[in-house]
Amino acid sequence: MEHSMMMGTNAWIWIIFIGFTLVSWLVSNQLKSRFKKYSKIPTANGMTGKDVVESILRESGITDVKVGTVEGMLTDHYNPVSKTINLSREVYYGNTIAAAAVAAHETGHALQHAKGYSMLRLRSALVPAVEFASRWVQWILLAGIILVESFPGLLLMGILLFAVMTLFSFVTLPVEIDASHRALAWLRNSGVTDYQTQAYAFDALKWAAYTYVVAALSSLATLLYYVMIYLNRRD
Repeated sequence: MEHSMMMGTNAWIWIIFIGFTLVSWLVSNQLKSRFKKYSKIPTANGMTGKDVVESILRESGITDVKVGTVEGMLTDHYNPVSKTINLSREVYYGNTIAAAAVAAHETGHALQHAKGYSMLRLRSALVPAVEFASRWVQWILLAGIILVESFPGLLLMGILLFAVMTLFSFVTLPVEIDASHRALAWLRNSGVTDYQTQAYAFDALKWAAYTYVVAALSSLATLLYYVMIYLNRRD
């Protein structure tokens, strides 16, 4: 009876995994589609992504953050260690709504850093633990599953490492949402977007946020799967 229940649970877990994989693919495709669509709509004042970054930093009195380019599509990010906003070339040189929205979002992270935003501080504090966990977790979990009957502590160690990564993914959510709120407010107040294009910028950043939501929920589902293996190790 217990064995049948476990088999049924595993089936549901796999269905959830496949579901999250499909949703992640759909969200990623929608994000790329939105970015491509809004990359054809120019900003009202002709500002490029680089211009947006420099304007926000200047207005905020931030002088120690640099802006540069990075290869790839949607690879834009803020590096708090080097205090550098790295924009893909399409965003850096683009004078479109998509470029402005992404550039303003990444600059939002620089503002969070400068103002000591609490969730960003927590996220940064977790980085060393996450780097350690990501390096070893897959091997410890694999060994833990193989040796679950004789050495269950190994699987528990893997679960704890994976839990750190899951926590990191959930802490990332408010950081990303706050950066988007800062970006949208600046775009509206600066006149880079008007009533119609503000909605486009919101839509682009909304789909970007969805990728983090899906990643966090997928990580949680995976964590619960490993916990179930640990709890049912004697069944």
